[in-house]
Amino acid sequence: MLLKRSKLDILSAFGRVRISSVGNNLQMSNRSNHCCNIIGKHQECVHEPAKRLHPAPSDLPDCEAARGFISLEGKSYVLEPSADHSDGTHWIYAAEHLNFSPGTCGHDSFNISHPIEYADSSPFRTFSSRVKTIKYVRHTEEISVFSVFRFQKQGKDMEKVKQRLAEIANYVDKFYRALNIRVALVGLEVWSDVDKCPITQDPFTTLHEFLDWRKVKLLPQKPHDNAQLISGVYFQGTTIGMAPIMSMCTAEQSGGIVMDHSDNPLGAAVTLAHELGHNFGMNHDTPERGCGCRVTVDRGGCIMTPSTGYPFPTVFSSCSKKDLTASFEKGVGMCLFNMPEVKVLYGGQKCGNGYVEEGEECDCGELEECMNPCCNATTCTLKGDAVCAHGQCCQDCQLKPAGTPCRESSNSCDLPEFCTGSGPHCPSNVYLHDGHACHNVDGYCYNGICQTHEQQCITLWGQGAKPAPGICFQRVNSAGDPYGNCGKDSKGSFAKCEARDAKCGKIQCQGGANRPVIGTNAVSIETNIPLQEGGRILCRGTHVYLGDDMPDPGLVLTGTKCGDGMMCLNRQCQNVSVFGVHECSAKCSGRGVCNNNKNCHCEAHWAPPFCDKAGFGGSVDSGPIRLAGESTVATRSTRKASTTSPSRPAPPLPHGATIFKVTTSTQTREI
Repeated sequence: MLLKRSKLDILSAFGRVRISSVGNNLQMSNRSNHCCNIIGKHQECVHEPAKRLHPAPSDLPDCEAARGFISLEGKSYVLEPSADHSDGTHWIYAAEHLNFSPGTCGHDSFNISHPIEYADSSPFRTFSSRVKTIKYVRHTEEISVFSVFRFQKQGKDMEKVKQRLAEIANYVDKFYRALNIRVALVGLEVWSDVDKCPITQDPFTTLHEFLDWRKVKLLPQKPHDNAQLISGVYFQGTTIGMAPIMSMCTAEQSGGIVMDHSDNPLGAAVTLAHELGHNFGMNHDTPERGCGCRVTVDRGGCIMTPSTGYPFPTVFSSCSKKDLTASFEKGVGMCLFNMPEVKVLYGGQKCGNGYVEEGEECDCGELEECMNPCCNATTCTLKGDAVCAHGQCCQDCQLKPAGTPCRESSNSCDLPEFCTGSGPHCPSNVYLHDGHACHNVDGYCYNGICQTHEQQCITLWGQGAKPAPGICFQRVNSAGDPYGNCGKDSKGSFAKCEARDAKCGKIQCQGGANRPVIGTNAVSIETNIPLQEGGRILCRGTHVYLGDDMPDPGLVLTGTKCGDGMMCLNRQCQNVSVFGVHECSAKCSGRGVCNNNKNCHCEAHWAPPFCDKAGFGGSVDSGPIRLAGESTVATRSTRKASTTSPSRPAPPLPHGATIFKVTTSTQTREI
């Protein structure tokens, strides 16, 4: 049999792990397990013995043990070495024959046969802008954390742990490539002596403790976008993973916990991909949503199914893609546009892995997959007169002019980026500083998103919904029960809201649909509050069970305005001054706004860094605003026009410069 294996790439703190051997002739003999026989690009699905693969002489010279995942015509196969592979023996078998106990995502505490129900996520699509949100490649810089118990299960062998984590990350990266997302492992944290946060059989408590540790300890030490704890502890019930939804890039909740439940790393990879999907904003695939999946259930189905069994799912459904688009339109994942830093590769760098490394001018992948007219796939050098081969600022093998827009704003808190003229890549994504006013001062920016009570009411109740009067928040959220609270404490109990924090608890609305539109398992909680002057006021809340790992959609979102100059943070109404937004904006001379890197984004005729001299606008992060062509590049208003004093007229524009103005079932009760 001629088995052609694709490369396994991973970017990590110790480099990229690569297993690549193309066109090896593998001789077969029989074994007594069932699998499907792979022959070239074809397959014969029959119940026949698994195949034992013996490499012909001189085969597999560059690796002791090849492991991989093969997908052919909707069916998945696993390649792995035998227990004693000193002679190069490997096994290949269908993924459904892995030894594995079925489990569920922590969003669902019910029996596997009774999945949680969801409605389509379309209510999240509240922005008028319809940016092609998946056209840009996004890079998730991932850190994997290995618990003590799992380290011990690996025989306390650090190299074995690294290999397993590399394989898990390779699988996850493969799954997400179909969504134009690369998952790069930029760090490993292996707890060899003692766990740095409590890990128990209670998944909610474990998740809470891990996310707190990540924010306080890991994130300051090693910048990253997302972290996942891989543990060997068996969680209560059938739960094998948990992660907060729509939390990617946030300091508080961008992460999850995964039980390493299978001998083969593919099992943990599927669970990690599922929980990462929740971080991206993907909900579960349920029959009620009418999701399209190109792989049938008997062959694994799709990754966001509520429960995982065998065969393992390896693709995403149409619902997952819709959820992802909606999340990106909302502003989730603002940190994912920068390229990961490429360092020396583990085992040596390699031309053909898709990353441009030291000594390379380009890298378009292996020879047979390279479609780039500007790059020589064999030598990783530019062809002929080519100046570049990759990037949003490279066109026809040449650099685009400085000031050419390369990434438009995606929402009212986002800022556009422009080509610099000196490199092929669009600058890293930047957005307005946390605490900056947005939506006509109805909200404040937080992690590049403008959250408002009104938007959340529409999400829960549909068009026509609006926030209820303040008395509803005060009376309902002081109860500390499922219907009125400020979230859960570390023990999982509902917390009462202090009076000043009431608008950061369960959201209270009026109007909209007769029942919540967020999901078929949502319960409407209608509370009648008598008024001193007579009459009653109706407050509408919701109780939506989506699992302990998912923030209750009925809770006010972090970053939502709760008063003038105030924002919800950690279920408390805090002053936006904690972000230093006013001090940052003050240095921009009244001619620009402050971005998330605390740098000034200047109007078109002023120059960074402080917008106090004539120039071409933009920031040191975003690139200059277009210098020729259009009369206007962007029109979003993020501050009042009166900010610029009439006593300081704008200087003459440089020749060809354009003007850019930064613009940025129902329950009823009585109380």
